[in-house]
Amino acid sequence: MRIAVCDDEKEVRDMFAGRLHELYPDAAISLYQSGDELLLAEGQPDIVLLDIQMPGKNGMETARDFRRNNKEAVIIFVTALEDYVFQAFDVGAFHYLVKPFDEGKFVQVLANAAAESADRKRGKEADKKKKQQPLLISAGGRHILANWEEIIYAEVYDRKVVIHTVDSDIEYYGRMKELEEKAGDNFYRPHRAYLVNFDFVRKYDASVIYLERGQALMAKQNYRDFVKSYLKHIRKKERA
Repeated sequence: MRIAVCDDEKEVRDMFAGRLHELYPDAAISLYQSGDELLLAEGQPDIVLLDIQMPGKNGMETARDFRRNNKEAVIIFVTALEDYVFQAFDVGAFHYLVKPFDEGKFVQVLANAAAESADRKRGKEADKKKKQQPLLISAGGRHILANWEEIIYAEVYDRKVVIHTVDSDIEYYGRMKELEEKAGDNFYRPHRAYLVNFDFVRKYDASVIYLERGQALMAKQNYRDFVKSYLKHIRKKERA
């Protein structure tokens, strides 16, 4: 685990460094006296303890610039100011510690941050593995590999599942439920006969989803959940 401390006061940096070494002796600790130093540093920290009141680029500005190249790091603001607490959400801050805080609070926040960092890494690796494993389809004695990111949508038609990709259509005998379970978070089943890839949604209403190629029906009872899931997907893509 790599932890960065960014604070313009040397005594504060040294205090955090000493406590972090005690709590996480195997962690790599890096200390920075300004936001610019942190932004120019090589390597990407897993956790950042970041002050807000600093000469030059303040902590909030630093966090915004930092997020452009590091979407996964866990940011913890450590400051005497309460005024920026709502802005902290805009940069995906994990926690906002207001000085003075007690030892128990600090230890608990760091433990939660370490767990969150590990979860984000596992999620990123799982996403990579999923992308690396295309869908294997057996149809008419042939075995066809379809990349998930190229699947626009699937539908049930005449007792077959038809997968519509960016450049072809693949028909096979199978169950939509099994395809849905393999598909992952990029896909949504708005109707019992359809499974759509969020990346190819162009517009939608309460009855139809219009895709880059083709369209899918929307079951009325699924509309609200579809909208919620689609907006969550959009926010995730923006962070990435």
